[in-house]
Amino acid sequence: MGRILLVGRLAVRDLRRHRIEAALLLLAIMAATTTLTLGLVLRDAAADPYQSTRAATRGPDVVAGAARPAGLAGLEKLAGAPGVVGHSGPYPVIPAKLQVSGRTSDVQAVGRDAAPASVDQPKVIQGSWVRGGGVVVEAAFAGALGVRVGDPVTLAGRSFEVVGVAVTAAMPPYPGSSCIVPAGCVSGAISGDLAARLPRGLLHDPGLVWLAQADVRSLATPAYVMNLKLADPDKAQAFADANHGAMTMQPWENILHDATELAGDSQILLLIGAWLLGLLAVAGLSVLVGGRMADQTRRVGLLKAVGGTPSLVAAVLLAEYILVATVAAVAGLAVGSLTAPLLTESSAGLVGSAGTPSVTLSTVGVVTAVALGVAVVATAVPAVRAARSSTIAALADSPRPPRRTGWLIAISARLPVPLLLALRVAARRPRRVVLGVVSIAITVSGIYVLLVLNAFLTTQPLAGGYDDAQVRVLRHVLLVWTVILLSLAAVNALVITWATVLDNRHSSALARALGATPREVSAALAVAQVLPALAGAVLGVFPGGFALFAAINAITGGDSDRATLPSLWQLLAVVPATVLVVAALTAVPARLGGRRPVTETL
Repeated sequence: MGRILLVGRLAVRDLRRHRIEAALLLLAIMAATTTLTLGLVLRDAAADPYQSTRAATRGPDVVAGAARPAGLAGLEKLAGAPGVVGHSGPYPVIPAKLQVSGRTSDVQAVGRDAAPASVDQPKVIQGSWVRGGGVVVEAAFAGALGVRVGDPVTLAGRSFEVVGVAVTAAMPPYPGSSCIVPAGCVSGAISGDLAARLPRGLLHDPGLVWLAQADVRSLATPAYVMNLKLADPDKAQAFADANHGAMTMQPWENILHDATELAGDSQILLLIGAWLLGLLAVAGLSVLVGGRMADQTRRVGLLKAVGGTPSLVAAVLLAEYILVATVAAVAGLAVGSLTAPLLTESSAGLVGSAGTPSVTLSTVGVVTAVALGVAVVATAVPAVRAARSSTIAALADSPRPPRRTGWLIAISARLPVPLLLALRVAARRPRRVVLGVVSIAITVSGIYVLLVLNAFLTTQPLAGGYDDAQVRVLRHVLLVWTVILLSLAAVNALVITWATVLDNRHSSALARALGATPREVSAALAVAQVLPALAGAVLGVFPGGFALFAAINAITGGDSDRATLPSLWQLLAVVPATVLVVAALTAVPARLGGRRPVTETL
């Protein structure tokens, strides 16, 4: 217990002495854990409201539909099929046009009784239930049209009054309503020419309304729909497969999937961002840890000189980052769970809302494991290397001797002073250069995927059955991880530059003592980051961006043929833009490092 207390006190004391570095560590890991939490929480953000709706409306396990009176007998037989313990209907249903406030929309109009049903009784959230001459509108559809109780509407050429707004678990909320009319449905954007060629009766993104049965039968010859309750709801899909025939079958699991599809897509986008941020965090932490280890060389020597074993020294160094990672995991869990409801509209057409989703133990475990894993992966090797270093060499804290490479010296000798110094700075830390290239390549690969997704949402916003409001939600999700991705990449660029400045303070001072100006030294330190940025940007576009997008399609089962790839000018613009941004970000720390007094440094 005393050893653990000692390690903890030493770790906390060092973090307090290096607050800026500790804050950078915290932000880097917290960015990854927040995004990962958002992705995991959104997995269930819409499922809970749907289950609440299912309970409140006595939701069916299977919704069966049949065309015209010919299929009515088949529906009635289902009521006595093995495994069925309850049903409501058959109810008449017709395709129709609904006109309100100058807008015309396709609808599926279902005839219902005024008396409540034992299976699928839609919950009225405004107004009252169906009556003669009145229409009840599904909540999400009413919200899209801006319809309120008391508004007049025209349905199939007849005037009705909106008497209520209700939710149901028998269909996904608009615009994802399942098709129960025999003519069928189509979703997505349709041109005028294509709309004119559609089969008669085919519905385009239909909404759902309920009327009295007599009103529905008076409008057109109906098809029929029946709601079934099974003894074992988990066998809904098997029941649907066994009794499909000439009837349409919709198990409740399919309805749940459609109702929560938006949250699922948001989750995929956020998880992509989380893993990219995790890789960026590892790259940034590796540089920051390496720089701090170089700064702590004398402290390591003192610990070993007073009796600290290599294992104790390594434990102290690791404990600092594990402590920061733990705090970052807690903060990421809190911020992610509180932000998740802002990124989904799962409550539209459902009872309740996403609210503040509960963070499950599995989510806590995954996020904490990722945070600790990032910290350990980034710090284990530098910590062990520092712990095994010679005590005398650590106490002396002499500058690292440069590696002499004949061909590099011969080439660099003919270059301008800033470029000469930049190449020698890069040659002193080849692993840091590789990390810089990887960091930029990951960022640019992420930007490539963002361009693809943004183009898809712009050119085919309704391809997945989403309305404009839902597309805006997906754009918000993209914006969240775009901002975090670019912010963390900017922090990485600053961290790498500052670590380079600190590591080269002696060699920079010596170069100035031999005649180099502060401007040349500052330019050299900045160019040392720009060269890896150029290489990383090129690799991030190809093959990085293409490979990342292909991997995302393979994992999510997406259709890459529907995606709109970035144009050539966009790809060409990404590379110089990345270089310019990195140059701007690294200019300030490089300038500060290049103006440090020579005598003080030497």
